[in-house]
Amino acid sequence: MKLYGFGPTRSLRALWGLKELDADFEFIPVNLLTGEHRQPDFLRLNPAGKVPVLVDGDIVIPESAAIVLYLADKYPEKRFLPAGVKERAQVYRWVMFAVTELEQPLWRISKHTALYPKDQRLAAYIVLAKEEFRAMAAILDSHLEGRRFIVGDSLTVADCVTAYLVDWANEFHLIDDFAQLQAYLERMYARPKAPQRIAEAFREVRAAELRHD
Repeated sequence: MKLYGFGPTRSLRALWGLKELDADFEFIPVNLLTGEHRQPDFLRLNPAGKVPVLVDGDIVIPESAAIVLYLADKYPEKRFLPAGVKERAQVYRWVMFAVTELEQPLWRISKHTALYPKDQRLAAYIVLAKEEFRAMAAILDSHLEGRRFIVGDSLTVADCVTAYLVDWANEFHLIDDFAQLQAYLERMYARPKAPQRIAEAFREVRAAELRHD
């Protein structure tokens, strides 16, 4: 398998799944800063021009959550997806919650603080997005009380998808008031096969830029 990705992006989410599953894969860096994601060869893999993308033989999968779900099916013995329909439904529920209710406001914050040109950034959007995130984060924080993992008693797709978002939110100080989310974040990234934290990945990107200047 080949994983196309870049630094502090949702590539970390796909890397988490691959590492936890002890999968054999090659990481192929796609430098977003130099526009490699807009080159024809990459656009043939993902017309959206976004990372990560997993290539497994003739199977090409963009979208980080879809990649982790695919890997869970590929390695059923690892039980990234529970065997029971009831628990599996809960994994799907929390994956969808993560990518819709938690990820979307974080994207808006990122776009209006750093990604959009300065003349297109709207401070009011940031305020609203932070409020939306905190409202949804409170639901997950309450759910995690007395739990080590989001579903069941072991790591699942829901954790690989969500823990990265909690780290992303932490970069904006959006979980400062959520004790369960803070504990969950530390617990997940203390795992031996956890990927880099976002801040560490950013530092590596900046260091690489300085070396090439």
